[in-house]
Order: sequence, then structure tokens, then C-alpha cells
Amino acid sequence: MATVPAGQPGTDGAGGAIEARMEDMVVFKRLMQAMGVGGPSVETVLTNPNCRPGGQLEGQIHVAGGDHPVDIEYVSLGLVTRVEVESGDSEYSSTQEFHRQRATGPFRLESGARRDIPFRFDVPWETPITEIGGRHLHGMTMGLRTELEVARAVDKGDLDPVAVYPLPAQERILNALTQLGFRFTRADVERGHIYGVQQSLPFYQEIEFYPAPQYARAINQLELTFVATPQQLQIVLELDKRGGLFTEGRDAFGRFSLDHATADRTDWTSQLDGWLRQSLQKRGLSF
Repeated sequence: MATVPAGQPGTDGAGGAIEARMEDMVVFKRLMQAMGVGGPSVETVLTNPNCRPGGQLEGQIHVAGGDHPVDIEYVSLGLVTRVEVESGDSEYSSTQEFHRQRATGPFRLESGARRDIPFRFDVPWETPITEIGGRHLHGMTMGLRTELEVARAVDKGDLDPVAVYPLPAQERILNALTQLGFRFTRADVERGHIYGVQQSLPFYQEIEFYPAPQYARAINQLELTFVATPQQLQIVLELDKRGGLFTEGRDAFGRFSLDHATADRTDWTSQLDGWLRQSLQKRGLSF
């Protein structure tokens, strides 16, 4: 009677154990692949991380294949910022994507292969600014996030910091406030809409200033909001007024707009000074 030596395939000896381990390894590898382990990696390189509202960010997305072929559903880019949210009596911060573009549709990426994807990303006109006078605004964060989807599993990939500089019209208003003596303190982005302002994004930026010396007796701070469109810039000013011994502090609002093309034809230092004085005098406040 012929016998099969122990350890040969088809027996219950060492060979069977090896086959079982190999099957387990295949299952484990598939599981790891499903979890994204050994899958593609993505890196985004911006040609220039500086931009303005209404402009563009350019660069390339580098996708490198892992240890197995994959079918990529898409690669997209999204602009994200930190937003303050008020809910009842509490307030919390959340990261919100507010503009997205697809960089590619579906494609297959072989093991170890590489694909370079050039892009131009449109920056919305209402994008909050992050820089004033060459320095970063305290409280502001902005980034371009790359997202890659493989088999319905989304990899958030890179988050590249982005610096958003003011439009020329915004710079004129900011320079006028500086010339009047206002000092920047901080900025944030708040979820919600401003009454009476045409606004497409679900949030708005508030840039806060310490009062200039000539207004310091009447107001605690000034808050500035820009809402830009391709044609014009809407400007909202909020005065946080000081309360007296027998009165409560209240807020005063001013809202006006200017055209990008004609913004340089106005003396905004005198214009803003006149509005501030008139607004405070109407409310019987001395300064």
C-alpha cells in the first residue's frame, strides 16, 4: 500500500498547515487592501500658496500606486477653513469645506505606478482673507485639502496651508482704518448670514480692531466684514459701544458697497471717519 510522505500537499500534516496560513494571508491582505493599507498615496504641490479672493490656486497632484492595482473613482480638491458655530448657549469650532472641484474622473492605477495631475482651483470671491499688511491674521486658518476615493473609501490626503491676501478694494478700507489709528486684534469666521447682505457662503468673516484713540471713549471695538462679488465689495461695520454708568453698551451697524473698478477714486480715510463720527453723534455719544 503506497503512502504519501508527511508534509506533502493533500495531507493533514505540515503542508495543510502551510496552505491554511497562505489562505489566511490572502484574506488578511484583502482586508488590509479594503482598509486602504498598501493602497495609493497622494501629495499636492502648490505652485504658489498665496492667492486673492476671485483668483486661482495652481499646482499638481501626485498620486503614487501602492502594492496592488486600484480603481480610483475621483480625485478632488476642497478649500477648508475653521468656522465658529453658536448652538444655544454654547459655541464650538468646526472645520468646514466651502468650495470643491474635481481634478479627475475615474482611472485605474497599477501597482507602483504614478500619475501627475495638474490643476487650477478657483478661489471663491467671498473667501475670508488670512493676511493683512504682510502678516497673518490671528485666529484664521485656511487650507486646500486633496481627497481621493478608492472603492468607496475616501482618503482625505494632503491639507496644504493657503494664504489669502486682500483684494485692492479691501486693502483700501484696511489701510484707511490703520491711518485712523485702529489696531487689528483678531479675526474669525462665523456660521450664519448677515441681514440685508447678498451672501452665497454659509458663513462670514469678522475682523476685529481695537478703537482708534479718538473713538476710544465711545466704543470698545470695531468689527469689519467683507462680502465680495466680481463687480463690487460689500462692507459691514459694527461698533461695539461702551456702556455708561446707567446705560448698557449696544452695537451700531453701517453697511455700504463700492465697485472694484472705482475704489481708488474715494478718500476712504475721510469717508470712514465721517461715518463713524456721524454714527456716534446720532446716538448721543461723545468722543
